[in-house]
Amino acid sequence: MHRRHFLATALLGSPLFLRAQRAQRAVPAMTVYKDANCGCCSAWITHVEAAGLTVTPRNVPDLNAIKRDLGVAARLASCHTGVLGKYLIEGHVPADLILKLWREQPAGRGLAVPGMPIGSPGMEVPGRAAERYAVLLFTERGETSVYATR
Repeated sequence: MHRRHFLATALLGSPLFLRAQRAQRAVPAMTVYKDANCGCCSAWITHVEAAGLTVTPRNVPDLNAIKRDLGVAARLASCHTGVLGKYLIEGHVPADLILKLWREQPAGRGLAVPGMPIGSPGMEVPGRAAERYAVLLFTERGETSVYATR
C-alpha cells in the first residue's frame, strides 16, 4: 500500500473527519411563516417533518409583508414561506428537494413552487391526479431556473 493511500484512508475513516462531515451536512431548523387557518400549510409541514426536517411554524397576520421583507417576488408566491439557513423555501416544495438543496448548496436565494399545484406535498386531493409542476431555483434578483419537475 502506498503511503498516500494509507494516509488518505486513515484520515477519511477518522472519527474527527466523519464528525466534521456530518456537522457540515446538518440541516438547521426551518422557520415557516404561514396563516393560522391554512390546512395545506400544516399538511406540508407534516410532510417535511416526516423527512427528518425540524420546523418551527410561525402564524402571522400579514404573510405578504413577510414575503416582501424576505424578497420573495409576487410571481413566485404561494401560501407559506420557509427560512432554512440562507435559503428561502416558498410554497409546496417536496422535502427531498429541500434536502438536496441543502446538500448541494447551489448559488441562489431559494426554491419555489408558485401557486398551489394539486398533488404537490400538502396539496394532495383524493380522486384527483397530480398536476405537473416545476420547482424553481430563484436568485436575489428574482431570476429563475427549473431545479426539478414533478
